[in-house]
Amino acid sequence: MNNNQPLFEGLEYKDLEGMMKPTIHVDEFASKMGDDDEIIVLSFFVRSKQAAKDLVNWFEKGYDFVLDSDTSPGEIKAGRYLVYVEMRRRSTSGKHTAELIDDLGTLTEFGPDEWTMRYEGKEHPFTEEIFDSLVPLSPKLYRKEKESELNEMRTAAGIQPKQIFEREKDIRSLQAAAGI
Repeated sequence: MNNNQPLFEGLEYKDLEGMMKPTIHVDEFASKMGDDDEIIVLSFFVRSKQAAKDLVNWFEKGYDFVLDSDTSPGEIKAGRYLVYVEMRRRSTSGKHTAELIDDLGTLTEFGPDEWTMRYEGKEHPFTEEIFDSLVPLSPKLYRKEKESELNEMRTAAGIQPKQIFEREKDIRSLQAAAGI
């Protein structure tokens, strides 16, 4: 056997059995690709550093809607790592997340109906519909929701609330024409 040959391994059917927790965490971490109002960050617990690296590779190579995927630099708990997935905050985000969950059924022992979703400190059964109803699916909705919460705190603290940023129609038209 020639030991100078590169070893190409990937994830095979059920390779992550017993390696993941069937919970998807949504927007618990800040995006490294852009502003939080533009990017949704999903995260998963994985019980092995190598499995986390393999899963990152699987996400990045398998989905055109995944902007970036990464693993935590160290253990979160003994033998536990996080895998992060970043995607654009769009109306299709729930559908894309459901696709990821469905496809994870080929790697794990969990079917789509066994997954839960943790959002804003609360756990919910995962469905595309629940995701779409809880998670702001556009930058504008995200800003409106988050700024409203901050404005309530500002008002309670006696601080002048900030006006929620709304782009002017002309600016939106120019940005659309420019493709940004």
